Amino acid sequence: MTEDSTRSARDTVLGLWQALSRRDWDALKTFLSDDCLYVDMPVPAVAARGPEDIVKRLKIGLAPLAGYENHSGLLIADGEDVMYEHSETWTFETGEQGVLRFVTVHKVADGKVTLWKDYWDMNSLVAFAPPGHFEALANADTSWIFDATGLV
Repeated sequence: MTEDSTRSARDTVLGLWQALSRRDWDALKTFLSDDCLYVDMPVPAVAARGPEDIVKRLKIGLAPLAGYENHSGLLIADGEDVMYEHSETWTFETGEQGVLRFVTVHKVADGKVTLWKDYWDMNSLVAFAPPGHFEALANADTSWIFDATGLV
């Protein structure tokens, strides 16, 4: 592990989050390895694998929002391992708004994120999201689902 590899991993993760904050789906894909595993840790059975499916998964929750912003926080990098404490402000078309707090764990190899695990509290989203949000999730395309339960 070198200082350069740590800096590279850090820069990759920050680039990913900047692309996601812009909801620039094509740019986001460039930061993900072909077999990258994305897991929302509250529900590991509903993970996604690979750039295309990860973007499909993220769009379900984020694309319909009137506003989405990632707020930077503490980022710790050690070689290929990067932990990022941050928050997101979600604003719904119906006016509801709230902040979700995350700790995200990434693994980076050869300049690409190979593992992305989001740790957050589902109850915080339930507290401010309109009921229609969860109804839309129940009816969304689920072709991207990858069960990562035994892998994380």
